[in-house]
Amino acid sequence: METTETWNRVGPGQMKPERVTKDSSTQTDCRIEGHGPRLSEVNLHTLLSLWMEIFPQTQPEDIVHNQSQVRRVGLVVVRDGKVVGLHCSAPELHAGQAAIIQHGNALAGCQLYFSRRPCATCFKMLINVGVSLISFWPGDPEVSILRSDDVLGEAPLDAMATEILKSNSRPQICVLLEPLVPGLAQFISETSRKSDFMEVIPDQQGLDTDELYNKEWRTHLKLFSGQFLVKSPQQHQKILTHMGLENFGLDPCFSNLRNNMRELVEVLAAVAAGLPQQHYGFYREQRGTPQPSSLPHPEGLPQEVARHCIIQARLLSHRTEDPKVGVGAVIWSTCQSAFCDGTGHLYLLGCGYNAYPAGSQYAEYPQLDSKQEGARQRRKYRYIVHAEQNALTSMNQAANPEEASMLFVTKCPCDECVPLIRGAGITHIYTTDQDRDKDKGDISYLKFSNLNNINKFTWQTSPSICTAASSHQSNGVGGKHSRQAEEDESPRSKKMCGTRSHNLHTVS
Repeated sequence: METTETWNRVGPGQMKPERVTKDSSTQTDCRIEGHGPRLSEVNLHTLLSLWMEIFPQTQPEDIVHNQSQVRRVGLVVVRDGKVVGLHCSAPELHAGQAAIIQHGNALAGCQLYFSRRPCATCFKMLINVGVSLISFWPGDPEVSILRSDDVLGEAPLDAMATEILKSNSRPQICVLLEPLVPGLAQFISETSRKSDFMEVIPDQQGLDTDELYNKEWRTHLKLFSGQFLVKSPQQHQKILTHMGLENFGLDPCFSNLRNNMRELVEVLAAVAAGLPQQHYGFYREQRGTPQPSSLPHPEGLPQEVARHCIIQARLLSHRTEDPKVGVGAVIWSTCQSAFCDGTGHLYLLGCGYNAYPAGSQYAEYPQLDSKQEGARQRRKYRYIVHAEQNALTSMNQAANPEEASMLFVTKCPCDECVPLIRGAGITHIYTTDQDRDKDKGDISYLKFSNLNNINKFTWQTSPSICTAASSHQSNGVGGKHSRQAEEDESPRSKKMCGTRSHNLHTVS
């Protein structure tokens, strides 16, 4: 059983907390000793909605959104406990409207998680289609209260309309936001700092990976705080009053609300910091690849979009039930039609994380890994559903052979998953290859290198950076610090910059 606190309507402008107990028939939040803390479903979906709000846009931000009072919004659509839609605002379509156009009446009974309160137009359509729940972060709403150009008073009118719609609607409209499990923020920070994506960063020219991670974390924390946290409690209280949520302004509810969101913002910054933005990215391998003409869209995605999608997978990985290794996977496909939302021509096929079969209670199955003592029949490998398998079994539809279908997974696919990926028609894989060619007994990664007819993009140092560094050192102008770094360069770093860069092509 899983208990959360929701805020329900009791009258115009009044809300009260209610303890809701629900049957978590799929994977539960129970933990046995030794299992790391995990994100709750509510906080995972909230984090994904916040991250979708800042999905890289193809048009400049000042052209797309600053001409109006409407703010960008991220949206996560959940059906039967599975994420079936990830959406964000487009120049003409709001996130809620894009979800309605794509899913239609399949939204009936779904739970929707918004990064901020949707406008009245989206509200009435979502109520009409029959969603079961609408949750949102009560910061500055979609029709912004903070914009100073509200000449016609659109924000108060929209707030009044949503209040009336909310009062007379059947869906549960609430704020679902939970405090983090004790130790979770530190656990996520540590796993991000030591993730496979950080492991590929060579220790060159005195680069300290801890220093790099901390710098990235501070940068992201400042950015996300400005995006999602209203600057001052007084300003936030004013926004809540306009939204009909005056009771949130009363302690301790208001303080708890902001603290819970601040924790989520710190978690989002930690996950994003695990993939440094400068000098690293996804580069296409050429070895073992057939003629480019036989593969759709071999050029891949822009780096910022690929990075955004792999961070979605990293967020999902923190919902894992694996006692040791968290893995997340997201499958996107390209859309050939003219319609697109804020994700460009991408639409979600499926996503998942490694977990035990749906319907099971945690600790019903063996937990041991290959490094722990005990009989092989007590090991987890034959029972746990891999992230790729979870994503494939939750796909909204089969991959279209005429479209590019892209798998983003936080760990190199194992031999058990490679045939499934090929059979599902996946055309692109974005991943880290730290375990490539390794055989760990109960699980091996030998087939990935020979996986043909699929474009493979692995997280690496930019080949141009490696070339520049080699040239800089060979010219003897690197100075004492650079010469020392060259002497101390690890064998893996030399291999990466020396033998590997010529096998990689940048993502266009």
